[in-house]
Amino acid sequence: MNDSCGQGITLIPEKQKIKSGTMEYYFKDMDSPVGRIRLIASEKGLSALLWEKDDPKRIKIPAYSEKADHPVLIETEKQLNEYFAGKRESFSLPLHFIGTEFQQKVWEALLSIPFGETRTYGQIAKQLNNPQSQQAVGNANHKNPIAIIAPCHRVIGASGKLVGFAGGLKNKEILLKIEGYGGNQMSLWDDEL
Repeated sequence: MNDSCGQGITLIPEKQKIKSGTMEYYFKDMDSPVGRIRLIASEKGLSALLWEKDDPKRIKIPAYSEKADHPVLIETEKQLNEYFAGKRESFSLPLHFIGTEFQQKVWEALLSIPFGETRTYGQIAKQLNNPQSQQAVGNANHKNPIAIIAPCHRVIGASGKLVGFAGGLKNKEILLKIEGYGGNQMSLWDDEL
């Protein structure tokens, strides 16, 4: 099963700006307890949160340019800093997911996982009324463009172990510990994918 949600920053020349239709995308980088992350937004809302070493093929985001004063990016950084400081349990941001209809259903399901709780691929598949779609759920989870906000880090293996995460299992553990989830189920050394 392929579960990684955002593992790095796609490095596109900072001054390059290309319109996707009439939509322009902008980015802002920020430091965090899980490394440097890149926030990407359009006028419709936050479109991506990428990890420092993300695979550029994992998420298809149109080219973007730097705009540190973009209001969605400023608010996203503020709310993420509150989350990392243990002062925020949910996010209130406009989101602009780019993906297929099925992927968007999975990402919406991720948004319903409460702070400090986890779900398995099978539980999400059942929530979507498609219990046989566990692998497709894992694939959509891997393509989640808005990591942390759409909390793919809260998806664990059926055994209760931490499994694949594009940001790395160490970062998955950090995020779950911020949320108070832990105990003997968490193991960075579980090689179950």
